[in-house]
Amino acid sequence: MVKLKDVYPLYLNNKAAQPNTDLEVRDKFTGEVAFRTALATPDVIEEAIAGAVRAAEPMARLASYEKQDVLTHCVSRFRERFDELAYSLCVEAGKPIKDAEGEVTRLIDTFRIAAEEATRNYGEVQPLDISARAKGYMGMWKRVPIGPCSFISPFNFPLNLAAHKIAPAIAMGCPFVMKPASLTPLGAIIMGEVLAECDALPEGAFSILPASRDGADLFTTDERLKLLSFTGSPGVGWKLKSKAGKKKVILELGGNAAVIVDKDADLDHALERIIFGAFYQSGQSCIGVQRIIIHDDIYDRFKDMLVAKTKTLVSGDPKDRETFIGPMISDKEAGRLKGWIDDAVSAGATLLCGGECEGNMLQATLLENVPRDCDASREEAFGPLANLSRFSEFADAMEQVNDSRFGLQAGIFTRDIHQVLDAWDVLDVGGVVVNDVSSYRVDNMPYGGVKDSGLGREGIRFAMEDMSEIRNLIIRRESAG
Repeated sequence: MVKLKDVYPLYLNNKAAQPNTDLEVRDKFTGEVAFRTALATPDVIEEAIAGAVRAAEPMARLASYEKQDVLTHCVSRFRERFDELAYSLCVEAGKPIKDAEGEVTRLIDTFRIAAEEATRNYGEVQPLDISARAKGYMGMWKRVPIGPCSFISPFNFPLNLAAHKIAPAIAMGCPFVMKPASLTPLGAIIMGEVLAECDALPEGAFSILPASRDGADLFTTDERLKLLSFTGSPGVGWKLKSKAGKKKVILELGGNAAVIVDKDADLDHALERIIFGAFYQSGQSCIGVQRIIIHDDIYDRFKDMLVAKTKTLVSGDPKDRETFIGPMISDKEAGRLKGWIDDAVSAGATLLCGGECEGNMLQATLLENVPRDCDASREEAFGPLANLSRFSEFADAMEQVNDSRFGLQAGIFTRDIHQVLDAWDVLDVGGVVVNDVSSYRVDNMPYGGVKDSGLGREGIRFAMEDMSEIRNLIIRRESAG
């Protein structure tokens, strides 16, 4: 039986520290205080940044095998602590246990990929003799660590979205300070506990610091930090970017992802995947399916299938293995989305199923004919809500996908390769997923969006590129010119 501690520390310059116990973290299903942890003060954040600056040079000097050993140690320890990590997600995030176990598996995958990439930091030899004036010259370039990094991670994937910042930083040789979400800090704290076991990391290599929202400014504005990587809401992300100064900024923000279901799709397969994509972990995923665009020829049939399946989803305690719909992160967020649903119905949308809310438990909800100016259509729902619409021509379906200020990922269910290639050309998104949902992600692929969905790409190799600078070497041979 897994049991959480009553009090957890923060991690300051590689070491556990307990300056206070100011942050209460609640079980998202029961509402009871599950544990307490320290809350970093401005003085603690300053000490962590100073430590990261001191660690920059020794981190950059770590050999590839040393970085790989750290990451491999993490993989081993996460496997040993699998049940504890999954249970912590059930408690602090309200994530159904099957989804929680899936996230721990992805955490392990992410660190395993990073361990492999730690030995693949390649450069290039480049011929420079492109004209007579450069005869006898040759060039080479390599990637070097950018320096101290600042990370801010969200509540919905407390393990894996933090891992997508931490693991590539270690693989690249960048010290970092991380602010996990105050609602769900435990996953990152446990990662800190495991990293603290690694003597190869120089002091100051990492700090894991739960902090207030005001504290996020210190992670953003300090010029000693060379990169800010933020995952969260667009409103917060763009505001932080405006304050970041000269540092590089990577933003993984929101979405209201669409899937197209064409008339030749395998409807049974599409049904299973769309129900999962729309409602897993109560829809609290930035690439969760929010808009379902269905061909006229199959619209009524597939609508009936979706409604019937949605009504079978089990809601309740996320620790129960039968539960598919757990709580949203807070009563406030559930109430917000309930208001959006009611507003859409008042504006002319049809409620097909769901729509009822009690505390932070919101039923899985399907709407159709939602006016485009309703929040339920144009904004990010970030909860168990999906909207149905129809199309007759594939070009119209693609236009509906692009009719959004977001552009993270899109899904298409079709057997027509020409439509697949058209979508890859036309859809203004960061990724197109064929015969699966927009919420599909493998942890080594380039992942990110366009428009209000963010800047840059995650995925270990691509994050390592952002956490590095190219350094040239130009050599003039004695016989030159």
